Amino acid sequence: MDLKHIKKRILSVRSRLERVSANCLIITKPANVTYTTGFTGSSGWAVITPRTVYLLTDSRYTEQARKQCSNCVVVDVPDSMAATAGRLINKLKSTQTAAVENSASLAVFNALKKNVKCRLKAVSDIVEPSRSIKDADEISKIRRASSIAAAALKKSECYIKPGVTENELAGIIDLQIRKLSAVISFDTIVAFGAGTSQPHHQPGKRKLKSDDTILIDFGARYKNYCCDITRCFVVGRATALYKKVYNVVRASQTAALKMIKPGAGICEVDLAARKIIAEYDLPVYGHSTGHGLGLEVHEQPTISANSKEKFQIGQVVTIEPGVYIAGKLGVRIEDDILVTADGCEILTSKCPKIKIV
Repeated sequence: MDLKHIKKRILSVRSRLERVSANCLIITKPANVTYTTGFTGSSGWAVITPRTVYLLTDSRYTEQARKQCSNCVVVDVPDSMAATAGRLINKLKSTQTAAVENSASLAVFNALKKNVKCRLKAVSDIVEPSRSIKDADEISKIRRASSIAAAALKKSECYIKPGVTENELAGIIDLQIRKLSAVISFDTIVAFGAGTSQPHHQPGKRKLKSDDTILIDFGARYKNYCCDITRCFVVGRATALYKKVYNVVRASQTAALKMIKPGAGICEVDLAARKIIAEYDLPVYGHSTGHGLGLEVHEQPTISANSKEKFQIGQVVTIEPGVYIAGKLGVRIEDDILVTADGCEILTSKCPKIKIV
Protein backbone atom coordinates (compact mmCIF):
# COMPACT_ATOMS: atom_id res chain seq x y z
CA MET A 1 0.00 0.00 0.00
CA ASP A 2 1.08 3.57 -0.67
CA LEU A 3 2.94 4.88 2.40
CA LYS A 4 1.59 8.37 1.79
CA HIS A 5 -1.98 7.09 2.12
CA ILE A 6 -1.11 5.09 5.25
CA LYS A 7 0.36 8.16 6.96
CA LYS A 8 -2.73 10.21 6.13
CA ARG A 9 -4.95 7.51 7.63
CA ILE A 10 -2.91 7.41 10.84
CA LEU A 11 -3.24 11.19 11.24
CA SER A 12 -7.01 10.87 10.92
CA VAL A 13 -7.12 8.05 13.50
CA ARG A 14 -4.99 10.02 15.97
CA SER A 15 -7.27 13.03 15.59
CA ARG A 16 -10.33 10.94 16.52
CA LEU A 17 -8.41 9.30 19.34
CA GLU A 18 -7.82 12.68 20.96
CA ARG A 19 -11.55 13.36 20.89
CA VAL A 20 -12.25 10.29 23.04
CA SER A 21 -9.46 11.24 25.48
CA ALA A 22 -7.31 8.14 24.88
CA ASN A 23 -3.53 7.92 24.59
CA CYS A 24 -3.39 4.89 22.33
CA LEU A 25 -5.65 2.64 20.28
CA ILE A 26 -5.56 -1.17 20.21
CA ILE A 27 -6.85 -2.39 16.84
CA THR A 28 -7.96 -6.02 16.62
CA LYS A 29 -10.26 -5.96 13.60
CA PRO A 30 -8.34 -7.41 10.60
CA ALA A 31 -9.65 -4.90 8.05
CA ASN A 32 -8.73 -1.98 10.33
CA VAL A 33 -5.26 -3.45 10.87
CA THR A 34 -4.77 -3.65 7.10
CA TYR A 35 -6.10 -0.13 6.59
CA THR A 36 -3.77 1.46 9.14
CA THR A 37 -0.61 -0.60 8.60
CA GLY A 38 -0.76 -2.29 5.19
CA PHE A 39 -0.41 -5.72 6.82
CA THR A 40 -2.47 -8.41 5.06
CA GLY A 41 -1.68 -11.46 7.21
CA SER A 42 -4.48 -13.26 9.03
CA SER A 43 -3.03 -12.78 12.52
CA GLY A 44 -2.15 -9.28 13.63
CA TRP A 45 -3.05 -6.40 15.91
CA ALA A 46 -2.03 -2.77 15.68
CA VAL A 47 -1.31 -0.36 18.52
CA ILE A 48 -1.34 3.31 17.58
CA THR A 49 0.20 5.87 19.93
CA PRO A 50 0.76 9.63 19.40
CA ARG A 51 4.20 8.94 17.94
CA THR A 52 4.44 5.31 16.83
CA VAL A 53 2.45 2.58 15.10
CA TYR A 54 3.17 -0.96 16.31
CA LEU A 55 2.24 -4.10 14.37
CA LEU A 56 1.91 -7.22 16.56
CA THR A 57 2.15 -10.61 14.87
CA ASP A 58 3.69 -14.04 15.38
CA SER A 59 6.65 -15.75 13.73
CA ARG A 60 4.54 -17.00 10.82
CA TYR A 61 4.11 -13.45 9.58
CA THR A 62 7.03 -11.37 10.89
CA GLU A 63 8.93 -11.48 7.59
CA GLN A 64 5.79 -10.49 5.70
CA ALA A 65 5.05 -7.72 8.20
CA ARG A 66 8.51 -6.17 7.86
CA LYS A 67 8.09 -6.05 4.09
CA GLN A 68 4.56 -4.63 4.15
CA CYS A 69 4.70 -2.31 7.17
CA SER A 70 7.64 0.05 6.66
CA ASN A 71 5.88 2.69 8.73
CA CYS A 72 5.49 0.38 11.76
CA VAL A 73 7.54 -1.13 14.52
CA VAL A 74 6.98 -4.87 14.13
CA VAL A 75 6.60 -6.65 17.49
CA ASP A 76 6.94 -10.44 17.65
CA VAL A 77 4.19 -12.24 19.61
CA PRO A 78 5.73 -15.19 21.49
CA ASP A 79 2.62 -16.10 23.49
CA SER A 80 -0.70 -14.24 23.12
CA MET A 81 -1.73 -10.97 21.48
CA ALA A 82 -3.20 -9.63 24.73
CA ALA A 83 -0.07 -10.43 26.75
CA THR A 84 2.20 -8.86 24.12
CA ALA A 85 0.01 -5.77 23.87
CA GLY A 86 0.07 -5.51 27.67
CA ARG A 87 3.86 -5.64 27.88
CA LEU A 88 4.14 -3.01 25.15
CA ILE A 89 1.59 -0.58 26.57
CA ASN A 90 2.82 -0.95 30.15
CA LYS A 91 6.22 0.33 29.00
CA LEU A 92 4.64 3.48 27.56
CA LYS A 93 4.67 5.68 30.66
CA SER A 94 2.61 8.44 29.04
CA THR A 95 -0.30 6.09 28.35
CA GLN A 96 -3.07 6.54 30.90
CA THR A 97 -6.03 5.38 28.78
CA ALA A 98 -5.93 2.75 26.03
CA ALA A 99 -8.87 2.59 23.66
CA VAL A 100 -10.08 -0.77 22.36
CA GLU A 101 -12.33 -1.21 19.34
CA ASN A 102 -15.80 -2.20 20.49
CA SER A 103 -15.84 -4.86 17.77
CA ALA A 104 -13.38 -6.86 19.90
CA SER A 105 -14.92 -9.88 21.59
CA LEU A 106 -15.63 -9.93 25.33
CA ALA A 107 -12.93 -12.59 25.71
CA VAL A 108 -10.35 -10.32 24.05
CA PHE A 109 -11.39 -7.33 26.16
CA ASN A 110 -11.14 -9.37 29.38
CA ALA A 111 -7.72 -10.72 28.35
CA LEU A 112 -6.52 -7.16 27.78
CA LYS A 113 -7.85 -6.13 31.21
CA LYS A 114 -5.68 -8.79 32.79
CA ASN A 115 -2.54 -7.64 30.98
CA VAL A 116 -2.85 -3.87 30.55
CA LYS A 117 -2.27 -1.82 33.71
CA CYS A 118 -3.77 1.46 32.49
CA ARG A 119 -7.46 2.21 32.02
CA LEU A 120 -9.18 0.48 29.09
CA LYS A 121 -11.96 2.17 27.16
CA ALA A 122 -14.18 0.60 24.47
CA VAL A 123 -14.64 2.97 21.52
CA SER A 124 -16.36 2.94 18.13
CA ASP A 125 -15.95 4.78 14.84
CA ILE A 126 -12.27 5.61 15.20
CA VAL A 127 -11.06 3.94 11.99
CA GLU A 128 -14.33 3.27 10.13
CA PRO A 129 -15.23 6.90 9.22
CA SER A 130 -11.91 7.23 7.38
CA ARG A 131 -12.44 3.90 5.66
CA SER A 132 -15.82 5.00 4.29
CA ILE A 133 -14.12 7.62 2.08
CA LYS A 134 -11.97 5.86 -0.51
CA ASP A 135 -8.76 7.34 -1.90
CA ALA A 136 -7.72 6.99 -5.55
CA ASP A 137 -5.76 3.79 -4.91
CA GLU A 138 -8.69 2.11 -3.17
CA ILE A 139 -11.12 3.14 -5.91
CA SER A 140 -8.75 1.74 -8.54
CA LYS A 141 -8.66 -1.64 -6.77
CA ILE A 142 -12.44 -1.83 -6.37
CA ARG A 143 -12.82 -0.88 -10.03
CA ARG A 144 -10.42 -3.69 -10.98
CA ALA A 145 -12.26 -6.19 -8.74
CA SER A 146 -15.51 -5.24 -10.50
CA SER A 147 -13.95 -5.78 -13.93
CA ILE A 148 -12.62 -9.19 -12.88
CA ALA A 149 -16.02 -10.25 -11.54
CA ALA A 150 -17.75 -9.16 -14.76
CA ALA A 151 -15.22 -11.07 -16.88
CA ALA A 152 -15.55 -14.18 -14.69
CA LEU A 153 -19.33 -14.21 -15.07
CA LYS A 154 -19.04 -13.80 -18.83
CA LYS A 155 -16.62 -16.75 -19.01
CA SER A 156 -19.11 -18.82 -16.95
CA GLU A 157 -22.13 -18.15 -19.16
CA CYS A 158 -21.41 -21.09 -21.48
CA TYR A 159 -22.03 -23.44 -18.53
CA ILE A 160 -25.49 -22.01 -17.82
CA LYS A 161 -27.67 -24.67 -19.41
CA PRO A 162 -30.18 -27.26 -18.21
CA GLY A 163 -28.60 -29.95 -16.05
CA VAL A 164 -25.96 -27.84 -14.30
CA THR A 165 -26.43 -27.69 -10.51
CA GLU A 166 -26.34 -24.60 -8.31
CA ASN A 167 -23.19 -25.89 -6.62
CA GLU A 168 -21.47 -26.55 -9.92
CA LEU A 169 -22.22 -23.10 -11.31
CA ALA A 170 -21.05 -21.42 -8.10
CA GLY A 171 -17.80 -23.39 -8.29
CA ILE A 172 -17.30 -22.47 -11.96
CA ILE A 173 -17.68 -18.75 -11.19
CA ASP A 174 -15.24 -19.04 -8.27
CA LEU A 175 -12.69 -20.78 -10.49
CA GLN A 176 -12.96 -18.12 -13.19
CA ILE A 177 -12.32 -15.40 -10.58
CA ARG A 178 -9.17 -17.21 -9.44
CA LYS A 179 -8.01 -17.62 -13.03
CA LEU A 180 -8.18 -13.82 -13.32
CA SER A 181 -5.80 -13.35 -10.36
CA ALA A 182 -8.39 -12.59 -7.69
CA VAL A 183 -10.33 -14.50 -5.04
CA ILE A 184 -13.99 -14.46 -4.07
CA SER A 185 -15.01 -11.71 -1.69
CA PHE A 186 -17.74 -13.89 -0.08
CA ASP A 187 -19.40 -17.27 -0.67
CA THR A 188 -21.02 -17.14 -4.10
CA ILE A 189 -24.82 -17.40 -4.09
CA VAL A 190 -26.41 -19.27 -6.99
CA ALA A 191 -30.15 -19.93 -6.82
CA PHE A 192 -32.46 -21.55 -9.37
CA GLY A 193 -36.25 -21.23 -9.66
CA ALA A 194 -38.12 -20.96 -6.35
CA GLY A 195 -34.80 -20.79 -4.48
CA THR A 196 -34.33 -17.25 -5.78
CA SER A 197 -36.97 -16.03 -3.30
CA GLN A 198 -34.43 -16.56 -0.47
CA PRO A 199 -32.06 -13.54 -0.46
CA HIS A 200 -29.18 -15.61 1.01
CA HIS A 201 -29.97 -18.97 -0.58
CA GLN A 202 -27.33 -21.67 -0.11
CA PRO A 203 -26.39 -23.35 -3.43
CA GLY A 204 -27.30 -27.03 -3.50
CA LYS A 205 -27.82 -30.02 -5.78
CA ARG A 206 -30.83 -28.56 -7.61
CA LYS A 207 -30.39 -28.81 -11.38
CA LEU A 208 -31.24 -26.04 -13.81
CA LYS A 209 -34.37 -26.74 -15.85
CA SER A 210 -35.78 -25.41 -19.09
CA ASP A 211 -37.82 -22.22 -18.57
CA ASP A 212 -36.02 -21.60 -15.25
CA THR A 213 -34.77 -18.47 -13.53
CA ILE A 214 -31.40 -17.81 -11.91
CA LEU A 215 -30.09 -15.36 -9.33
CA ILE A 216 -26.32 -15.00 -8.88
CA ASP A 217 -24.83 -12.88 -6.08
CA PHE A 218 -21.03 -12.88 -6.25
CA GLY A 219 -17.91 -10.77 -5.91
CA ALA A 220 -14.18 -10.67 -6.49
CA ARG A 221 -11.52 -9.52 -4.03
CA TYR A 222 -8.53 -7.89 -5.73
CA LYS A 223 -5.54 -6.81 -3.62
CA ASN A 224 -7.80 -6.98 -0.54
CA TYR A 225 -10.59 -4.82 -2.01
CA CYS A 226 -14.04 -6.24 -2.74
CA CYS A 227 -16.83 -5.88 -5.23
CA ASP A 228 -20.38 -7.19 -4.81
CA ILE A 229 -22.73 -7.85 -7.76
CA THR A 230 -26.12 -9.53 -8.21
CA ARG A 231 -27.45 -10.51 -11.61
CA CYS A 232 -30.51 -12.44 -12.82
CA PHE A 233 -30.83 -14.83 -15.75
CA VAL A 234 -33.74 -16.52 -17.51
CA VAL A 235 -33.42 -19.88 -19.27
CA GLY A 236 -36.04 -20.19 -21.99
CA ARG A 237 -39.05 -17.90 -21.67
CA ALA A 238 -39.78 -15.58 -18.76
CA THR A 239 -43.28 -15.53 -17.30
CA ALA A 240 -45.36 -12.37 -17.34
CA LEU A 241 -44.96 -12.10 -13.55
CA TYR A 242 -41.19 -12.42 -13.76
CA LYS A 243 -40.99 -9.74 -16.45
CA LYS A 244 -43.09 -7.40 -14.33
CA VAL A 245 -41.03 -7.99 -11.19
CA TYR A 246 -37.73 -7.57 -13.02
CA ASN A 247 -38.77 -4.30 -14.65
CA VAL A 248 -40.03 -2.91 -11.33
CA VAL A 249 -36.79 -3.82 -9.53
CA ARG A 250 -34.76 -2.18 -12.27
CA ALA A 251 -36.91 0.94 -12.06
CA SER A 252 -36.44 0.90 -8.29
CA GLN A 253 -32.66 0.82 -8.64
CA THR A 254 -32.72 3.56 -11.29
CA ALA A 255 -34.77 5.82 -9.01
CA ALA A 256 -32.20 5.38 -6.23
CA LEU A 257 -29.21 5.98 -8.52
CA LYS A 258 -30.68 9.23 -9.83
CA MET A 259 -30.72 10.63 -6.29
CA ILE A 260 -27.16 9.75 -5.28
CA LYS A 261 -24.89 12.78 -5.05
CA PRO A 262 -22.79 14.48 -2.36
CA GLY A 263 -25.07 15.86 0.36
CA ALA A 264 -28.07 13.69 -0.55
CA GLY A 265 -29.74 12.03 2.43
CA ILE A 266 -29.05 8.29 2.55
CA CYS A 267 -32.50 7.58 3.98
CA GLU A 268 -34.09 9.48 1.07
CA VAL A 269 -32.34 7.26 -1.46
CA ASP A 270 -33.54 4.19 0.45
CA LEU A 271 -37.10 5.54 0.40
CA ALA A 272 -36.99 6.28 -3.34
CA ALA A 273 -36.11 2.67 -4.13
CA ARG A 274 -38.79 1.19 -1.86
CA LYS A 275 -41.47 3.60 -3.07
CA ILE A 276 -41.31 2.31 -6.65
CA ILE A 277 -41.86 -1.31 -5.57
CA ALA A 278 -44.73 -0.39 -3.23
CA GLU A 279 -46.47 1.55 -6.01
CA TYR A 280 -46.72 -1.66 -8.07
CA ASP A 281 -48.21 -3.56 -5.11
CA LEU A 282 -45.24 -5.91 -4.86
CA PRO A 283 -43.63 -7.03 -1.57
CA VAL A 284 -40.95 -4.55 -0.51
CA TYR A 285 -37.62 -6.13 0.42
CA GLY A 286 -36.72 -6.39 4.11
CA HIS A 287 -32.95 -5.89 3.78
CA SER A 288 -31.16 -2.56 3.39
CA THR A 289 -31.03 -0.90 -0.02
CA GLY A 290 -27.25 -1.17 0.10
CA HIS A 291 -24.04 -0.85 2.07
CA GLY A 292 -20.51 0.47 1.92
CA LEU A 293 -17.85 -1.56 0.19
CA GLY A 294 -14.05 -1.77 0.45
CA LEU A 295 -11.72 -3.97 2.48
CA GLU A 296 -14.89 -5.69 3.70
CA VAL A 297 -18.02 -6.57 1.76
CA HIS A 298 -20.15 -4.71 4.31
CA GLU A 299 -18.81 -1.37 5.54
CA GLN A 300 -20.14 2.04 6.45
CA PRO A 301 -22.49 3.54 5.40
CA THR A 302 -25.66 1.44 5.50
CA ILE A 303 -28.29 2.55 2.96
CA SER A 304 -31.39 2.29 5.11
CA ALA A 305 -34.40 4.26 6.32
CA ASN A 306 -32.74 4.70 9.73
CA SER A 307 -29.65 6.46 8.43
CA LYS A 308 -29.13 10.10 9.34
CA GLU A 309 -26.01 10.42 7.20
CA LYS A 310 -25.52 12.08 3.82
CA PHE A 311 -23.53 10.79 0.89
CA GLN A 312 -19.95 12.02 0.58
CA ILE A 313 -17.55 12.18 -2.36
CA GLY A 314 -15.39 9.07 -2.47
CA GLN A 315 -17.83 6.67 -0.86
CA VAL A 316 -18.37 3.34 -2.62
CA VAL A 317 -21.71 1.68 -1.92
CA THR A 318 -23.97 -1.01 -3.32
CA ILE A 319 -27.52 -0.33 -4.45
CA GLU A 320 -29.48 -3.60 -4.40
CA PRO A 321 -33.28 -3.46 -4.27
CA GLY A 322 -35.18 -6.70 -4.72
CA VAL A 323 -38.57 -8.38 -4.80
CA TYR A 324 -39.05 -11.83 -3.27
CA ILE A 325 -42.23 -13.89 -3.60
CA ALA A 326 -41.94 -16.98 -1.41
CA GLY A 327 -41.93 -20.25 -3.29
CA LYS A 328 -42.12 -18.53 -6.68
CA LEU A 329 -39.35 -16.15 -7.58
CA GLY A 330 -36.84 -13.56 -6.48
CA VAL A 331 -35.20 -10.71 -8.37
CA ARG A 332 -32.38 -8.55 -7.05
CA ILE A 333 -30.19 -6.18 -9.05
CA GLU A 334 -27.01 -5.03 -7.32
CA ASP A 335 -24.36 -2.62 -8.56
CA ASP A 336 -21.35 -0.95 -6.96
CA ILE A 337 -21.53 2.84 -7.01
CA LEU A 338 -18.87 5.53 -6.55
CA VAL A 339 -20.13 8.89 -5.23
CA THR A 340 -18.57 11.61 -7.42
CA ALA A 341 -18.54 15.41 -7.30
CA ASP A 342 -21.49 15.67 -9.69
CA GLY A 343 -23.43 12.51 -8.88
CA CYS A 344 -22.31 8.91 -9.10
CA GLU A 345 -20.54 6.39 -11.29
CA ILE A 346 -21.55 2.74 -11.72
CA LEU A 347 -18.35 0.73 -11.25
CA THR A 348 -20.05 -2.51 -12.31
CA SER A 349 -21.46 -1.25 -15.62
CA LYS A 350 -19.38 -3.83 -17.54
CA CYS A 351 -21.49 -6.61 -16.02
CA PRO A 352 -24.70 -6.87 -18.14
CA LYS A 353 -28.08 -6.93 -16.46
CA ILE A 354 -30.71 -9.56 -17.34
CA LYS A 355 -29.68 -12.32 -19.73
CA ILE A 356 -31.90 -14.66 -21.68
CA VAL A 357 -30.14 -18.01 -22.18
